Amino acid sequence: MVSAQDSSDITLAVYNAGAALIRDQRTLSLDEGINTVELRDVAATIDPTSINFRSLSDPAGIAVLEQSYIPNQLSAGSLLSRYLSETVSITADNGTTYSGELLRISNDKAIVRTESSQVAFISLYDIGAVQLPSLPDDLRADARLRIKLDAASAGQHDAELTYLAGGINWTADYSLFLAADETSLDLSGLVTLQNRSGSGYRDANLKLVAGEVSRIEQEESAEPRMMALSAAADYESESIEAQDFSDYKLYHIPRPVSLEDGETKQLEFVAGRGIAADVSYVFDSSPSSTGYYSPITHWHGRESERGDVRTYLSFETGDEQSLGADLPAGRARVYKADVDGARLLIGESQVQHTAKGEAVALQIGTAFDLTGERTQTDFTFVSRLVAQEKFEIRLRNRKEHNAVEITVPERLYRWRDWQIIESSLPFTRVDQSSIVFALTVEPGAEAVLSYTVQYSFPEEDV
Repeated sequence: MVSAQDSSDITLAVYNAGAALIRDQRTLSLDEGINTVELRDVAATIDPTSINFRSLSDPAGIAVLEQSYIPNQLSAGSLLSRYLSETVSITADNGTTYSGELLRISNDKAIVRTESSQVAFISLYDIGAVQLPSLPDDLRADARLRIKLDAASAGQHDAELTYLAGGINWTADYSLFLAADETSLDLSGLVTLQNRSGSGYRDANLKLVAGEVSRIEQEESAEPRMMALSAAADYESESIEAQDFSDYKLYHIPRPVSLEDGETKQLEFVAGRGIAADVSYVFDSSPSSTGYYSPITHWHGRESERGDVRTYLSFETGDEQSLGADLPAGRARVYKADVDGARLLIGESQVQHTAKGEAVALQIGTAFDLTGERTQTDFTFVSRLVAQEKFEIRLRNRKEHNAVEITVPERLYRWRDWQIIESSLPFTRVDQSSIVFALTVEPGAEAVLSYTVQYSFPEEDV
């Protein structure tokens, strides 16, 4: 049995979806002919079907005959399963001891026939200690790989092991600090790394892949694409920069990173100051469009609908906005200083994958001093195929000093053949099924919007 040396170089390509591609380089001392190599310190969450082993020193002279993954055997279930029909003693976390014949391990429970002929069902998660007739000779506390090789010649070989493992994840977390006048913000973005893979990684070369990588369980064709992502070019920059790779973004950390099993670590990867920002308000109470599969001709929406006015924070990610960076998906927390200068959390939202130069719009809450009410005031068929529908929208501003502009989107959901025949305010057509109004509401006042839409329905559907 040949034991490999510790990793000389390790690369982690970590994906948003809780998986990582691990490239581990080690040095082996091989004899000519058949060798069995045992590799320790591998992830306990390894996908055994993804293992790829190759010699870097003599690729043509090393053939892989077999490779096996041997998991950690120190769990209560795996250890006890070796002693079925034998006498064991199990002590639960509460101090109760059960001694007798181990009948079965089933559904995360050990089933024991005690010396008093009772049958005890003991949760594997509540076991504090076990007493066994003897310990197995091959008891292992760590997972390992066993690979059988055929070497054309003896000597030292540099080898590379590549595999996929679960339990390693990264997310982006953003802190946004909104200025007092709400026209600019400072942004700090942190990569949050979590390692629950059952193994630690020291001085690893770390790459982060942003984007949705398609994977099908047990699909062999997915592996080469995942492998290729980790082989992207290295960077010389001392900052964390994004590079396009296929349809994804690849972030390379320019310094070695150590990540212990169970550890959560944060690294700053983007920052910007004085980024132009806009706080806006939206009252959206109209029904969702159904895609115009068939006309909606019944009287619908007659009652008034009261709703919240939602608050949005928007900014752009381009160079001209002092940011100039791609933003991978993640959580954003928005802070603003109160009258004493202390920063308070005013909202939390989700950032989607956003390319440099694109806009980000975050819903950060509802406006306490703003309310809205939408009422259908009339619905009439003016002929057999033509209907008219009227709405009134009232917006109230309970603020003492500031006028606000509130955007009101309206979806014309009944049928695609529509026209606005009357409106108290101008509107903008957004697409084939929606329009939008903008109303300025003075402090302590109410603004009213009304409009009439006319639908022409097709003959065959009425």
